[in-house]
Amino acid sequence: MARDFERSLSGDVHLPALVSELRPSRIFIVTEESLSKQFGAAFQEFLGSAVDCPLELITFPGGEKGKHLDSLGPVFNRLIDGGVDRRSLLMALGGGVVGDFAGFVAATILRGIPFVQIPTTLLSMVDSSVGGKVAVNTGKGKNMVGAFYHPSAVWCNLGSLQSLPDDEWACGLAEMAKHAMLESSGQVRQRLMDSANSIKEPETLAPRILESMSVKAFVVARDEKESGLRACLNLGHTTAHGIESLSDYSRFSHGQAVSRGLVTALLLSGYHGFSRDELQKNLVLMEQLNLPMDTAGFESEQLWQHMKFDKKNVGGEIRFVLMTENGLELSVPVQESEFEKAWKEQKERYG
Repeated sequence: MARDFERSLSGDVHLPALVSELRPSRIFIVTEESLSKQFGAAFQEFLGSAVDCPLELITFPGGEKGKHLDSLGPVFNRLIDGGVDRRSLLMALGGGVVGDFAGFVAATILRGIPFVQIPTTLLSMVDSSVGGKVAVNTGKGKNMVGAFYHPSAVWCNLGSLQSLPDDEWACGLAEMAKHAMLESSGQVRQRLMDSANSIKEPETLAPRILESMSVKAFVVARDEKESGLRACLNLGHTTAHGIESLSDYSRFSHGQAVSRGLVTALLLSGYHGFSRDELQKNLVLMEQLNLPMDTAGFESEQLWQHMKFDKKNVGGEIRFVLMTENGLELSVPVQESEFEKAWKEQKERYG
């Protein structure tokens, strides 16, 4: 997989070689309707001129509303009408929503066909494209029907980031910062910190993306189905889920919420014996990446009530992933008074 990451970050010229290795009978590109206008036709033309098998572009409504069980039928029908077989290759062209949806299609059509993730946002490059989680939403909730199904490769074209809004950059950089914090040697964090001032330059960004993907891949390889270690990837997510819930999942993106949640988790970690020096280095990294670190105008009491519904909670206790004097701990019970103290400190530091 690492070889594919390195190659995929090197430029368009290598995608046809990657496809040739997979030797598909035909290729289906799945993307959401809005992205089809932005990338679909150009990508189809580029790939069509380089491969010698049938190629078809399939779209679905997109967004969390489009990533729905009801959207599967039309896509399955297009695949069947297009002659899908077990040697067909499905390409997921888009962000995390497309990767989730198209990956689930690949996992289930004909009981599974190969697929390639082609993420077009920084967050999807370093997060959802790595790990094998694919799913669709139902009327009962998000990602209620899904599978663990890994792509044959992940191909990242940094050119797709040229039009990425600042908020989307922050989402991806927050995930990269989290991965850097989880890597125990501190070297990934230092290199990301050294790159902060020029992080949007392709020659600077490419090796940092690869490094971030590799950190997540390392964790996933040791705990594919979330029975233990993979829970470390939830660092910052307890507060983040409270922020998202309190804002009705509309005011902040998941990445913006996670960024603020990372600050809370770091401050709580300090109360549980985490080195103040290491804590400060992590906060400085976030500052240098210009990530949102404020409390977004919320009071701790409001957040606490919404955090009570987090799936990581046990026996009515709110649990956090924290860095402690004993190392990374995946399920630390936190009292409301502790959280209030951390949230107050976060507000004093960052607003």
